[in-house]
Amino acid sequence: MELDYLDDPDSGMPPFITFRFEFKATTSKEVSSHPSLSCTAPTRTRTRASLPHIKKSSSDEEGDSTDSHSLSIPSIDFGNYAVVLPKEPFVFGVGHIAPRSVPNHTPRPQYAGGPTVPQDEDGKVKLGGEAEQRLRAAAALARDVRQFAETLVKPNTTTNEIDAAVHEYIVARSAYPSPLLYSGYPRSCCTSVNNIITHGIPDDRALEDGDIVCIDITVYLNGYHGDTAETFLVGNVDAPGMEIVNIARKAVEAGITACGPGRAFSGIGRAIHELLCDTNFCVSPQFRGHGIGTAFHRKPWIIHTLNDEPEVMMPGHCFTIEPCIIQGKAPSYWIFPDGWTASTEDCARSAQTEHMVLITEDGAEVITQ
Repeated sequence: MELDYLDDPDSGMPPFITFRFEFKATTSKEVSSHPSLSCTAPTRTRTRASLPHIKKSSSDEEGDSTDSHSLSIPSIDFGNYAVVLPKEPFVFGVGHIAPRSVPNHTPRPQYAGGPTVPQDEDGKVKLGGEAEQRLRAAAALARDVRQFAETLVKPNTTTNEIDAAVHEYIVARSAYPSPLLYSGYPRSCCTSVNNIITHGIPDDRALEDGDIVCIDITVYLNGYHGDTAETFLVGNVDAPGMEIVNIARKAVEAGITACGPGRAFSGIGRAIHELLCDTNFCVSPQFRGHGIGTAFHRKPWIIHTLNDEPEVMMPGHCFTIEPCIIQGKAPSYWIFPDGWTASTEDCARSAQTEHMVLITEDGAEVITQ
């Protein structure tokens, strides 16, 4: 669905959705003076009594009441980090963001103006031939781009600068950045910082020391998509931040161990659930893995928590495992006014690792490592 965007907060247009954070603050002045405590999100109220106080993040200028990106939230439970909120004044949709250009000679997927490509109705790729070679090449390029993106992660670098560099890296290799124009998405990768679960749109917020950022990379090369993601540490990250990044990697590894020909897809969610059940983390049930190949998203759909899906893995199935891990046991989320960015409802941090798995005749192979 495409959303219209609002660039005039005084237009009288009904609000998109309304959300108000309630914090236990050191002083009432700390809360009432900050412009970002009321923001667009699902209509409900959450209280984080564990938050002892609120202060402006280092990226906020004193006296700036209309251009705030984040708050620094020292949390007893979840650590010390900047909570990312929508930039004010709120702008609805992404129509104001100009997509980056791609050379005319670069092959692109159908949704970005490319030709119609026949889809494998059974969600599988033919093993042992050109199709498998192309799939593996796309996965390998996605891995290379992810590794390149990691070198860009440092304090004071904006996610928009990361996106620009990633874009140039991809198109220089005659590939297309798959997220660009997918359902209208305006950028070439996703950058999800701290409390952003997924689909964060790169912008002019500078990464801060102590942030964690998930960079989700997908490329389209020779008719096939390659998809991978990793959460990186920015500078000196506190222990809870390092812990969630580590558990996100372990969750993917647990899911991978459940893969193989003849095994149920539901075993992936069961393995991740068993890893997390005795921890202070949960997995978002709303955001799923997916089949991938000539289509960006297709069957099979991968559920990362307990489920009773009956389908089994067969040789040629290729799919992503990409659980979104969240601090605490509350996986609720809300969507920014841009229509894409998904944030945890209680501002807890989230981390994600994503890999492509190819089911072979005798096992399962991770092709984005």
